[in-house]
Amino acid sequence: MLNFIKRLFTWWDGQTIGTQLYTWRRGVLVGEDQAGNKFYQTRDGNRRWVIYSGESEASRVSPEWHGWLHMTFVDAPTTAPLAHQPWEKPHQENLTGTRLAYAPPGSMRAEVAVARADYEAWQPE
Repeated sequence: MLNFIKRLFTWWDGQTIGTQLYTWRRGVLVGEDQAGNKFYQTRDGNRRWVIYSGESEASRVSPEWHGWLHMTFVDAPTTAPLAHQPWEKPHQENLTGTRLAYAPPGSMRAEVAVARADYEAWQPE
């Protein structure tokens, strides 16, 4: 019962019951990405949406699917995959707020403290 109530009112941990009913009635599965997110559109192709596998975080959608969701691309990446350059890195979700987030050299979050010979801390007299 608690799971049903949670699905009825929350959206950040998967689809709500309303989204599930709308997807069941009007949705056509277009494809799935490497993260397990499922992409749908209406039968006439006017609306497109994603059902996340797990936490609803927009940065988990790859650029190809993002372009398709926003109707930048007519065809889905499953039918017309984008050509990638050899220098392109694979898609990675936003790591802000995690241990893996970028910390510049000298940052307080850096793993190893950097000793600086050109800096002397001020000491009050």
